[in-house]
Amino acid sequence: QVQLVESGGGLVQAGGSLRLSCVVSGGTASTYDMAWFRQAPGKEREFAGFIFWSGGGTSYADSVKGRFTISRDNIGNTMYLQMNSLKPEDTAVYYCAARTRWLHADIKDQNAYESWGQGTQVTVAS
Repeated sequence: QVQLVESGGGLVQAGGSLRLSCVVSGGTASTYDMAWFRQAPGKEREFAGFIFWSGGGTSYADSVKGRFTISRDNIGNTMYLQMNSLKPEDTAVYYCAARTRWLHADIKDQNAYESWGQGTQVTVAS
């Protein structure tokens, strides 16, 4: 397992942007596929987006597609989530997660991820 630390959350007005970061330590980021999940108040944690270990492919939940972009810098051991056109319904705690690359499992399956960050709060005001 690696250690993951998210940052970049905060309060933003609807229509605004934020960029979250997830720093990987205790291992090599390129060994892991990574993802962002989020948990809104009173709701279960849900999948937001995924990026392959190489950065060569991404996948997004329908609710964020076209507004959110995941990228990664394996040299810097960091993954990013650029969030644009934010909506109040994007308010949640955002978590980054990592799983061993080439794992044949549903990218939305939270049980397949072996490392999790502590989460960063994103609040979108209307």
